[in-house]
Amino acid sequence: MARRYDCNEATDRATGLREAASAVRRGELVVLPTDTVYGLGADAFGSEAVAELLAAKGRGRGMPTPVLIGSPNTLHGLVTDFSEHAWELVDAFWPGPLTLVARHQPSLQWDLGDTRGTVAIRMPLHPVAIELLTEVGPMAVSSANLSGHPAPEDCDAAQQMLGDSVSVYLDGGPTPGNVPSSIVDVTGRIPVLLREGALSPEELRKVVPDLEVAS
Repeated sequence: MARRYDCNEATDRATGLREAASAVRRGELVVLPTDTVYGLGADAFGSEAVAELLAAKGRGRGMPTPVLIGSPNTLHGLVTDFSEHAWELVDAFWPGPLTLVARHQPSLQWDLGDTRGTVAIRMPLHPVAIELLTEVGPMAVSSANLSGHPAPEDCDAAQQMLGDSVSVYLDGGPTPGNVPSSIVDVTGRIPVLLREGALSPEELRKVVPDLEVAS
């Protein structure tokens, strides 16, 4: 039976975060608010939990799960060949709606789907998400919807779609909007905008002027 906690109420928030952290450590799924839409999350290093996440969404391995982190410092243990441009983007836009596709450390024992040696990684600008990520470490997080359905902007919409496949729902109220994060590939010498979202090419070029846009 799924449990839901109102994170706008201090006691419920503290209990909910504690229960969500315990659920993640047990390999279960949780729903959490972010600065874009609600996310469905699991332990990034729990291959069975990530497989359950993909199954709950009805999503295949060909669309790997992004990873959310609670601090830029966490990057040092997760990625390799991270360029100066990539760090400039982190400094300018994290926490916030920017996802970076980078090469992950080859020694990492995780299975996020068919990633081809890369990981899509982001630090969200939401206090509930940051607190949970700080407690449990990197989480595999995808939008909390069934594939083919709109990404949810409130906890009700997420729960209606995912039901009891999720152990804990953290209700942080409506999200600021349903515009997804912008995605920039930093695996090469020149950053490439793969998806324009909350950040426009013009905003990104103020930091990395040579940014290219994928055709």
